[in-house]
Amino acid sequence: MDAALSERDKMLSGAPYDPGCPELKAMRHKAQSLMRDYNQTIMGDEARAGLMTALLGTWNGAVIRPPFHVDYGAHIHFGPGCFVNFNCVILDVCDVRIGARTQIGPNVQILTADHPRDAAARARLEEWGRPITLGADVWIGGGAIILPGVTIGDGAIIGAGAVVTRDVAAGVTVIGNPARTLNCKDNN
Repeated sequence: MDAALSERDKMLSGAPYDPGCPELKAMRHKAQSLMRDYNQTIMGDEARAGLMTALLGTWNGAVIRPPFHVDYGAHIHFGPGCFVNFNCVILDVCDVRIGARTQIGPNVQILTADHPRDAAARARLEEWGRPITLGADVWIGGGAIILPGVTIGDGAIIGAGAVVTRDVAAGVTVIGNPARTLNCKDNN
C-alpha cells in the first residue's frame, strides 16, 4: 500500500486504516452532528433536505425516516426514488451505492465495516471494509443485515431478518440466517 495514501484513502480502498486519525474523527463528528439534527426533525420540516444534502454523498431526495445512523454519510449514494424506514444503520467505511427505487425496511443494517478475526489484531484496533451495492428496485425487509462486500442485484428481495453474507442475483428472493434463496416450494 502506498505510504502517501491518507487513512481515508486506505479506508475507502478496503485496506487496513487508522479510524482514530484526525481527518476521520472530524468526519464522524460532522456526521454525528448532522444526524442529531436530522433525527430531531419531523415529516415536512424544511431543514431535512439541507441536512441530508450535507450528510450524504448523494441524496437524490431519498425519503429517510429518522432515526437514521451512519459512520460518515459521505460514502452513501442513493439513486432517485429510494425509501428508508425507521432506525436504519449504515456503516459506510467504504462506498454504499443504493439503486433507484430501492426500499429499505425498519431496523435494517448495512455494514461495510469489518474487523480481524484474530484477537491480537483486534486489540491493535485494526479495521477495514468492503463496499456494498444494492441494485435498483431492491426490497429489504425489516431487520435484515447486509454484510461487507455484498452486491444485491436489481429487483431482488431480502426477507425480513435475513443476514446476507453473499451476493444476491437480480430478481432473486433470499431469506434466513445466513440468507439463502427462497425456492417456489418454500413459498407455500
